[in-house]
Amino acid sequence: MTAPRPFEKSWRYWPEWLILGFFAAFLLYPVLYIVPMAGRDRHGWTWEYVAAIWHHPLLARALYHSLALGAVTVVGTTLLSWPVAWYVARYRVWGSSWLLGWLLIPLVLPPFVGALGLEQFLHPFGTLNGILSHLGWIDPSRPPDWLARSGFLGVAVMQTLHLYPILLLNLAAALANIDRSLEDAARSLGAGRWRVFRTVTLPLALPGYYAGAVLVFITAFTDLGTPLMFNYASVLPVQVFNLISEREVNPLGYALVLVILVLSGGLFIISRRGILGREYQLAARGASLGEHQSPLPGWGNILIWTYSLILLTVSLVPHGMVLLLALEGRWQFTALPTIYSFEAFRTLSHEGIVVSAVRNSVFYSMCSTGLDLFLGVTLAWLIIRRPSRLGGLLDGLAMLPLALPGIVLAFGYLTCYARLPLGPLRSWLDPGQNPTVLLIISYAVRRLPYVVRSTLAGLQQVPAVLEEAAASLGASRWQVWRSITLPLIRPHLLAGAILAFAFAMLEVSDSLMLAQQEKYYPITRAIYGLSLRPDDGPQLASALGVIGMVLLFAALLIASRALGRSLGELFRA
Repeated sequence: MTAPRPFEKSWRYWPEWLILGFFAAFLLYPVLYIVPMAGRDRHGWTWEYVAAIWHHPLLARALYHSLALGAVTVVGTTLLSWPVAWYVARYRVWGSSWLLGWLLIPLVLPPFVGALGLEQFLHPFGTLNGILSHLGWIDPSRPPDWLARSGFLGVAVMQTLHLYPILLLNLAAALANIDRSLEDAARSLGAGRWRVFRTVTLPLALPGYYAGAVLVFITAFTDLGTPLMFNYASVLPVQVFNLISEREVNPLGYALVLVILVLSGGLFIISRRGILGREYQLAARGASLGEHQSPLPGWGNILIWTYSLILLTVSLVPHGMVLLLALEGRWQFTALPTIYSFEAFRTLSHEGIVVSAVRNSVFYSMCSTGLDLFLGVTLAWLIIRRPSRLGGLLDGLAMLPLALPGIVLAFGYLTCYARLPLGPLRSWLDPGQNPTVLLIISYAVRRLPYVVRSTLAGLQQVPAVLEEAAASLGASRWQVWRSITLPLIRPHLLAGAILAFAFAMLEVSDSLMLAQQEKYYPITRAIYGLSLRPDDGPQLASALGVIGMVLLFAALLIASRALGRSLGELFRA
């Protein structure tokens, strides 16, 4: 048998090259397009626009506030998540899997919607002041303004309550994997508890903490939807959005996005290098978690469950307030509505923008989920069943959206494809004319990691010998796939597809920036538009947010049933 010629070898990898071309066109090109445009002028490329950000009072303040928001969110999530992570990893807590599952709920509820409820809760005449006034702790004629005429506190609280599960998951995993014999050795040499924690436990837990903290910082630093709902413009993402809204696509706008990209990407790379560049001693993966856990007294179980339930209740307050706003019939200077009504939902049914937004979101999300399934299944099969250097590269590119800020990708789509030469391609890809294709692609790219990871988990559990046995009996590749592989990985495909669909339904950055015409609005863009109406806007926006959250919760419930405990792994760094 003659050896295949070089052309035949390269042609064998045409699926890899095809997917690589997709990533080049819709992931790398939109991001790399920003770099030369950030400093382009008639004389060439210059740092003038980037440097101008530090000298512009409004933009410099926005940069400082964005960095402060990320730092405050990291500190807040650390304080909230550390007690639970420590006890779950170190002790045998009653129902720990249920405990972690319930504490994961705030992560999957959109803060963009919850901001409406938190603003009502912290309003001078809102629920919190109503409760304090009823208890006689404040003067109802002069209620305190908890937001202090600024949305920074509201955004920071909302992001902290939304993102603490990320640190919880990563910290619990890091603490559970520490080799406890190292701590025992330190104690045997006379070190006290605090010294053992400071010199042994904490350094060994740093990889998990850094991984989670970086994701929390980047998410808070680049969030667009929550500051918009609080009408807090003094952050970089909102400044970028305002430039786009005003049709002022100038080098300064590109420079802002470049700063966001460099700061978030640089922080991610530095932290990963710092972690991977050091050696850490972890417990053997084959060891059972229970072997390294100590029994916890009954009072300890009660204490950790009480703390967790209080934390979960506080985290769900904003979204509970959204439900109350949607059902409000009369709510004036009281802690809770005095009359409840479904009038907001009836009004929504007659709003043309709402009907079209729901229809658009379902269409965009279904198409993007189909694209994710095609790409995810193909990628997973190439990575597991036909490993190569291209497969490793594609795996890294598929995971890149987890670290890439959504506002950067949305800005890249909005600018690079609007400058295509006139023709049929521009009519399909120019978001100013019709953003449908780009919205579908952006949703798919942003949620592709969920499908790839869930499919990889399924394929890794399918013994290749089963497929080889079917092939040896004369079955074609399609028959092997249809009769052997697909039935075995169907639960993982279902879970990944449902997650991709659910999060696409409530995608914020791409929806707000790409959908500029009302007839193309998805749900999140319609929620923002309704919230700006002076009279019944917040109530209608809350009612539409409740509809979106119900869809999201139902999808995640189905996904958790299909994927089980490994659902939480999809949210770990």
